[in-house]
Amino acid sequence: MRKRLLLISSSVVHGSGYLDHAEAEICDLLGSVKRVLFLPFALFDRDTYAATARARFEPMGYEIDSIHRVTHTQRAMRQAEAIFIGGGNTFRLLKALYYLDLLAPIRKRVEEGMPYIGSSAGSVVACPTIKTTNDMPIVVPPSLKGLGLLSFQINPHYLDSDPNSIHMGETREQRLVQFLEENDVPVVGLREGGMLRIEGDSITLKGSAGARLFRRGVEPVEIGPGVKIDL
Repeated sequence: MRKRLLLISSSVVHGSGYLDHAEAEICDLLGSVKRVLFLPFALFDRDTYAATARARFEPMGYEIDSIHRVTHTQRAMRQAEAIFIGGGNTFRLLKALYYLDLLAPIRKRVEEGMPYIGSSAGSVVACPTIKTTNDMPIVVPPSLKGLGLLSFQINPHYLDSDPNSIHMGETREQRLVQFLEENDVPVVGLREGGMLRIEGDSITLKGSAGARLFRRGVEPVEIGPGVKIDL
């Protein structure tokens, strides 16, 4: 079986509603799947988050089961047709995955071919680590190691430098260059509106926005929608 993932930069883009910009790609990935297991751990109010996901997925033809309301989480993961991990705080999300001992079961199911949808934090946690998240460490997970479903890192909500800005802090590009000074792992800076579709070893940039590919010792490369990425 091959891995099948849709990794979305952001759940909302300017001028549209929750996951509206990703609907076609979500439906294409899920196909005949009927039920999706939702992991709401990146936000504090999990009931409200689950209701939001349910209200969006049901019109697309998919039922949502939120794992935080399931008695046997391991069994639910073994039986899931597909999973969706929503955005929020990546540290809080990863801590919950460790606490519930879900990393290995998720990894196993995805490697067996179960569709995986991640948005923002849900996309970052699919990476080798969460070191390229934009979030504050509001909690401390046992490790920064993520699911390891990818051989590269994602930086969601990637922002280009504004030459007219008077902000004196580091730009996003500078922060990612600093990451590469300590870690020899490629990073995809995924702008809002962009998403990565992964089918086995094939990685394609989808959506309406481009991305920036960062590698150690190499100038960043611009990638346009529809382009396959060699990583």
